[in-house]
Amino acid sequence: MRRIKESRTGLNTIMALGLIPLSGFAMDVFIPSLPDMAVQLHTSPASIQLTLSLFIISYGISQLIVGGLIDSYGRYVPNMAALLVFSAASFIIAWSTNLQMIYAMRIVQGFTVAVIAISKRAFFMDVYTGEALKKYTSMFSVIWAIAPIVAPFLGGFFETTWGWSSNFMFLGYFGLVFFVIEAVIGGESMKAAQPFSVRSTLQTYGKMLKTQDFTSGIIILGLSYGMVLLYGMCSPFLIEHKLHYLATTTGYCSLFSGVAVMIGGSVSRMLVSKPFTKKLVLASIAQLLTVAIMIPLTIYYHNLFTLLVYVFLLHSTAGFIFNNLMSYCLIRFPQYAGKASGLTGGGFAVVTSILSSFMVNTISITSQAVLGVAYGIVAVLVFVLLIKTKWKGEEERKAEVDEVEEEQIPGIQSIAVEG
Repeated sequence: MRRIKESRTGLNTIMALGLIPLSGFAMDVFIPSLPDMAVQLHTSPASIQLTLSLFIISYGISQLIVGGLIDSYGRYVPNMAALLVFSAASFIIAWSTNLQMIYAMRIVQGFTVAVIAISKRAFFMDVYTGEALKKYTSMFSVIWAIAPIVAPFLGGFFETTWGWSSNFMFLGYFGLVFFVIEAVIGGESMKAAQPFSVRSTLQTYGKMLKTQDFTSGIIILGLSYGMVLLYGMCSPFLIEHKLHYLATTTGYCSLFSGVAVMIGGSVSRMLVSKPFTKKLVLASIAQLLTVAIMIPLTIYYHNLFTLLVYVFLLHSTAGFIFNNLMSYCLIRFPQYAGKASGLTGGGFAVVTSILSSFMVNTISITSQAVLGVAYGIVAVLVFVLLIKTKWKGEEERKAEVDEVEEEQIPGIQSIAVEG
């Protein structure tokens, strides 16, 4: 198998960083086109919104198994195959008028994006160590945040200029270009294959999910991101149908939403040394106060300004909570770092998709006040989980790891004696 040439490590690093935002582009670029898709495909808004949920469910569940697979079969070949299939699925959606076919291809997109994302994250673990590895991994969240900011803005331009199918043509060409470049300069980065064991992976997942703070963290991550996604699914109809703005305005507002989330995440890094539970509870209370004030206000005043006030106050606090808890969950089980990463990413994506689908199918969000009610339900759930969960400090978590390592020593010693 062709391996990456040392002289091309820098180019492959740029390629890997360029593919990290793909999940956000695949999810957000066509958000401004949701109303037009509903009209052109002669279906309901809820049916079109399901294309978002199916992608997230597929992307989330796939992450739970992909990590083990690429540790056994390598990074390069699965990534190349996934890029090609992702590109083909995107073109099929662009040319299709059958909603069931679009649903199927969105599921395919979710799986292939999971393969691409995890392969590229693994690339950095294969190639870099020490401070260089820390530098690149610290860039992941910043680069990933580019997609929710840029994609809807870009999608609004595509929708206005060429129609909804152009968004998926863009994704198709995006995947195809990266496939060609990877074919020219790419190669395998994995140093040694590992045996894949479904049983061992499931046992570890079960152990982690039985830990209350870890599971609560995943659920809150899903609720916080679901709050942002809920807006993304409803905003085109509120902005374009209720307020009679163009799709480009939806794109600008989605860009504003992404900036709000990024601001919240940046503030969380600035306050990293502050007491964990206290700062999260305060952010949650701020969300509750926002919906308590905005719901009655938007019954009488509903315009673009009031919608953006919602967006900034709720999405920035959601970004703050999300960033803190993502870090907490990823380091909660350092002895199972890879599996914790897969379960955290996949778990919160599944929670987000279930929440958003449930909301749009049970609550008819036809006004900003009703959107506020949906926001309020999510905010209450987040608050209850935060105050009901015993969040463990760094010393407590370290003590647990030491205890596990001590339990494993007799087994290790017996293996050594037998050897």
